[in-house]
This record gives sequence, structure tokens and C-alpha cells, in this order.
Amino acid sequence: MSQHHSIPASPEIAFPVEHHGTTKRIWKTFWILSVITLVELGIGLGIYNIHKGPNPSEMLVMFFKGAVCILTLAKAYYIVAVFMHLGDEIRNFIMSVVVPLLLFIWFITAFLMDGHSFRVLRNTNAHSIKEVKTAPAAIDKGKKD
Repeated sequence: MSQHHSIPASPEIAFPVEHHGTTKRIWKTFWILSVITLVELGIGLGIYNIHKGPNPSEMLVMFFKGAVCILTLAKAYYIVAVFMHLGDEIRNFIMSVVVPLLLFIWFITAFLMDGHSFRVLRNTNAHSIKEVKTAPAAIDKGKKD
């Protein structure tokens, strides 16, 4: 018979999982994002009810919309800082990610504003063409057309 050399399986080393407080941090972020989202929904419902009223206050609506924008930016900060792990990085790396993002936002805003301006100018002729009203020319009798 042939000899079989069995190679013993290498023992598996299992280490206990240590979260070092990351689970607590994730739950804290979850609750912060949940509260911010509920506040945004409440403000949105308030804006909806203001518009249904007889005299909607435009200033109040603009204030609420600004508050929603600020809350949305706060949520974006928490998502980037915690779930993308950018909050634990050094400042130079954070700036190398955030500054191009801000420039991209500026880029989109500038193009939207330029497009809106073009649309307004195109539809109104920008008052650059003066319309001159003239009477039709008189037709002489006896001449060929």
C-alpha cells in the first residue's frame, strides 16, 4: 500500500471582535441624522401649510428654506465625517477632498445662474433691439410689381 502523508490543517486563530466604541459612535450618528431629518420634515410640512394659507409669508418661507439647507449641510457633514471616515483624517487630506467639492458646487451654481440669465435675456430681447413701427409703403398705381 502507498503511504499517505496527511498534512495537519493549520490551526485557525480567532480573535474576539473589539469595536473600540465604533458601534456607539455609529448609533450616535444615526440618532443625530434621524433627529435632523425629522426636523427637516417638520419644516417642510410647515412650508406646505404656509402655502395653503390665505396670505403666505414669503419671508418666513425663505427663512424655513434656509434652515432646511443648513440642516442638509449638517447631515452631509456627519455622513462624510463618520461613514466615510473623513473625520479622523488629517486636515490637509480633508481640505483636498472638501475644496474640490465646494468648487464643483460653485461650478454648478454658476452654470445654473448663467443659464437662467440667458433664458431671461433671450425671452425679453434684453431691450437691446428697439422696435420701430413703420407704416407700409404706398403702392404707386400703374407700376409693375
